[in-house]
Amino acid sequence: MKVAIVGAGISGAVIARLLAEQGIKSVVFDKRDHIAGNCHSERDEQTQVMLHVYGPHIFHTDDQEVWEFVNQYSEFMPYTNRVKAVYNGAVYSLPVNLHTINQFFRQTLSPAEAKAFIEQLADKTITDPQNFEEQAISMIGKDLYEAFFKGYTLKQWGCHPTELPASILKRLPVRFNYNDNYFNHKYQGMPKEGYTEMVAAILNHPNITVKLSSAFEQAMASEFDHVFYSGPLDGYFNYSEGRLGYRTLDFEQFSAKGDYQGTAVMNYCEETVPWTRITEHKYFSPWESHENTVCYKEYSRLCGEEDTPYYPVRLVKEKSLLNKYLDMAQSLESITFVGRLGTYRYLDMDVTIREAIDVARHFLHCQSAGETMPVFNVDPR
Repeated sequence: MKVAIVGAGISGAVIARLLAEQGIKSVVFDKRDHIAGNCHSERDEQTQVMLHVYGPHIFHTDDQEVWEFVNQYSEFMPYTNRVKAVYNGAVYSLPVNLHTINQFFRQTLSPAEAKAFIEQLADKTITDPQNFEEQAISMIGKDLYEAFFKGYTLKQWGCHPTELPASILKRLPVRFNYNDNYFNHKYQGMPKEGYTEMVAAILNHPNITVKLSSAFEQAMASEFDHVFYSGPLDGYFNYSEGRLGYRTLDFEQFSAKGDYQGTAVMNYCEETVPWTRITEHKYFSPWESHENTVCYKEYSRLCGEEDTPYYPVRLVKEKSLLNKYLDMAQSLESITFVGRLGTYRYLDMDVTIREAIDVARHFLHCQSAGETMPVFNVDPR
């Protein structure tokens, strides 16, 4: 049996490895000249700072099996994501916590007092939030929403928060203590030598052949028993029905002596500031020491034809076009669409790995049981 895997990122690498260990050979194609997809990392030649080339990726999960899987291929170092935010000439800590609340409102509230205070600010007339803005105002009130979420969201998504679903905000915590850890997950860390080294270790198996700078065309599918496709769903069909909406990111890289901002991530919440955040990459490797520093100023915009897609928009107007492509995909045989782009869903890194593990296991089951592998292991609708 011979399998084609399109994309040498996290999804493709995990599937290739698990199949390889069961004796199935695969050819991994990637049109870029490097592995690891948007997780690709490399050292800056001048400073030796480990750069997250396509923006920071921070590993966090509650899935013990996923955590154990990645630790087989890289030594993970402890890392806690602490995000700061600039608004109206002051620096605050995110997610919104007791320190943020007290600083913003110039109070000295206890946890219980702060909770009662925010409940008073929250708009309780909104009983069934229909969009991002309503969800935010119903949770934390207008002042905190407009300070930390409205402008940032306009820049990040390129549309008004009333056009975004309420579900986006439901995973952003509000804390009534001084915990400024951005994530709540049990396992959090960074691969000591970067994600590219980790993915290289996953792909390092005699049953895996990697072809970089190699685009995969539909016509090539007949040469393989099965195809796992992690590229853009609409791209597989040559955008015949039109292009699905993705956001892309532009980075303005610059260096500085010593420290630049003293932390890894600094959000700029006001709409008048054109960038969304500045990331200082040596702080993503706090176990290392560097005299100088490298930063990325980050801008978000709609993805064009020649751009790298980062995450799907999935607004209402995309749903009908998405359904067309899903129907086209369901008519195919011997192919499975995987990953963030292949299923047109926003997936965190740990969920991407979990789904890739499940896809590989399901494929192996189908092979042994004589069953048909589905086009989508998880329904993207």
